[in-house]
Amino acid sequence: MRVRVRGIYTTALTRLLTGAGHEVVQVSAPIRERFDREFSHTVADCDLRTTGDRQGLELSGDPEAVATARALLEGLEIDTFAWDDTLARGAIVEGTVRRERGRGVVVDCAGTEGFLPFDDADGYVEAGDSVKVQVAEPTPPWSDREPTLTGEVGVGTPAGLVRLVAGREGVVDAPDRETAGLVDLLDDPPEGWGVELGGGADEAGLDALSEALSAARERTRAVEDALDGDASEGDVLASPFETLWCWFGRESRFTLDGIRREVTETMAGHHRIKAGSERASRPVDFVEALCPAIEEFPFGVVSEQFGPGVGDGLAIEHGKPDGRLITLGRGEVSEVDPDGSVVVRREMTGGGTYDALSATREEGDVAVTTLSEGRWWYPTVYRSDEGARKGTYVNVCTPIELFPTAARYVDLHVDVVKHSDGRVERVDDDELDAAVAAGRVSEALADRAREVAASIERALS
Repeated sequence: MRVRVRGIYTTALTRLLTGAGHEVVQVSAPIRERFDREFSHTVADCDLRTTGDRQGLELSGDPEAVATARALLEGLEIDTFAWDDTLARGAIVEGTVRRERGRGVVVDCAGTEGFLPFDDADGYVEAGDSVKVQVAEPTPPWSDREPTLTGEVGVGTPAGLVRLVAGREGVVDAPDRETAGLVDLLDDPPEGWGVELGGGADEAGLDALSEALSAARERTRAVEDALDGDASEGDVLASPFETLWCWFGRESRFTLDGIRREVTETMAGHHRIKAGSERASRPVDFVEALCPAIEEFPFGVVSEQFGPGVGDGLAIEHGKPDGRLITLGRGEVSEVDPDGSVVVRREMTGGGTYDALSATREEGDVAVTTLSEGRWWYPTVYRSDEGARKGTYVNVCTPIELFPTAARYVDLHVDVVKHSDGRVERVDDDELDAAVAAGRVSEALADRAREVAASIERALS
C-alpha cells in the first residue's frame, strides 16, 4: 500500500506505516530529513490527513487501501475509533435542494445534508431543484458542519496528484507554468475532460504523473456510465474513493508519542498538546528542540498557557461510539488543579427531570462537574438554588482530555447514579451491550467500562 500522510500525526504515522511494510509517498522535506532516507513521489493508494480540529484523521482512497489502513489504526489503542462515511470524498450524488442559506443552498444527499456554494453550482439553483453534485470536502461524523459540495465533477487519484475535470479541456490548473507544460508529454486525457495537476505534481516525475493520469482515466469511465444512467432522488451515482474517519482518544495520542519517539525527540503529551490548540504546535517544537526529555505530561503548564483557566468557559463535548458529538452544556471553570483537573459550574434552566435521577429540574439549580485529565469517569453533582443535593451522576467514558475550550471523551453508555436518598444505581448496561453487538465498542473497551462502573458503584455504596 502506498500512502500519503499530512498533519500533526505525520511522523508517528509514517513510522507506523513503514514499520508495517507499507510505502509512504509524497512526503514533505522535514519528514525526508527526519527519517534520513529517500521516499518516492509516486501515486498514493490512500490519503491520510489530520482533521481540521486535529482530533483524528480522514482516510480517503482505494477501498482495499482504506481497509488495510483501518486495520492498522484500529489496533493502535483501546480508545481509537473508526467510522465509514456514506458520502465519501469525490462521491457524486443526485441531490435535492432543500433551502437557501447564506451564499449557497443546503442539498439533501442520500439522507445527509450538504452545502453547495452558489459560486460552485452548475447554474442557477433553488429549493426543489434536482442537482448532480460532488463531495468536495467531506466532514467527520463528530463535526457540526455539512460536507461541502460542488457542481463541477472531477475524478483523480488519492491526494490529488492528477485530477480530470468534466466539461473542460487542456490544463485546468497546475502549481506553475513549467509543471503545466508536462501535460504535453503525457497521454491525452479522455475527450471532454481537462487536466488539473495538484500540489506535489511539480516534484513528481513523468512516470508518476503518467501513472496518475492512467488511474484517473480508468475512474472516468465508471463515472461517465453513472452520469449517463437513470438516477433517482438521493442516489449515490458514483464513489471513486472510500472515506473513513478515525478518532484518536487520549491513550491513542500518547501511544503515537511513543511511536514518534522512535524517530525523533518527543516530549510527553506531544500530540495531546497539539490536538488541543493550533497555537501550541510551534511552542511544542521549540520545547523539544531545547529540552526534549519531558517524561510526564505538564498539564499545569499547558493549561496556564493555553487554557482552560479559572473564569474560562468550558464545553463538555460528549462523543458517542457511533461517531456523533453532543455538547452537554457549557459552564464556567471555577477551579483548576495543576495536577490535572478542573471544576465546571453550570446554572440550569427549569423543565423536565435529570436523566436517571428522577429529580425535578428547576430554575436556579446548579450542576458542578469535576473533570480530571486521563480519568475514565467524571461526576456531576446537582443541587437546588438553596444547596440541597438532588443527586450525583457519574459518567463512564474514555480517558478525558481537557482542551482549552472543551473537555472531550467518548461516552461508554454505562453510568452510575446516586439518588438524593443515598440509593446507588448502575444504569444503561443494555446500551453498552448493544454497542458491542453493533461493533461500535470493542469487547476490551466494554470490559474496561464495566470494571470502572463496578469500582464506582462500590465506592458510592
